[in-house]
Amino acid sequence: MAYDLEEQEQLAAIKSWWSQYGKLVIVTVVASLLVVGGIRGWHYYRNTQAASALTLFDQMQRAERANDHKKVRDIAVQIVDKYASTQYATMAALAAAKSNFDTGDLPAAKTQLQWVVDNGKEEEARDVARLRLARILLDEKKTADALKLLEAKHGESFAGLYADVKGDALFADGKRAEARAAYQVALEKSDSASPTRQIVQLKLDALGENK
Repeated sequence: MAYDLEEQEQLAAIKSWWSQYGKLVIVTVVASLLVVGGIRGWHYYRNTQAASALTLFDQMQRAERANDHKKVRDIAVQIVDKYASTQYATMAALAAAKSNFDTGDLPAAKTQLQWVVDNGKEEEARDVARLRLARILLDEKKTADALKLLEAKHGESFAGLYADVKGDALFADGKRAEARAAYQVALEKSDSASPTRQIVQLKLDALGENK
């Protein structure tokens, strides 16, 4: 009997606790299940997005090899529009920019490169985009805009290339001493086996001695 009474007291305590906290427990469990399901759903969504983007990216690469510039641009637009959160969007935008540049559509090339600068997922891709965009701006004689881009923080592996283009911009502005200094940095930062090293040296030689 004592056992029965003790059991009844325990049951009563459990019922009282459940009456007070039961709803909270249910809500907590449901919320946990939703979180787990949401995470799994998000991973599935990301994987599906990446797979779809990869399929289009493969098609774009084939178009590049075939020199089908229109198809490259059309597919790149699809990847950027539909799968902007994937790494393929960055690569597609760079490919579209190159295609537009090769066909003389500089405004479109600049738009694609600026998109990478603003939205690129990888730091290296953003560095490449800034460098290419600066070169286009320099061709358009927009040296101030080019120099502003080149002042942005970039990876050490790009230091030589950035300094080289910076030297070109400064030389275009008639700032020979500053251009020489930039070319010297480019020379110091470039790899000894880099083909651009000889070009930088030629630019330095053309400037003559520092006066």
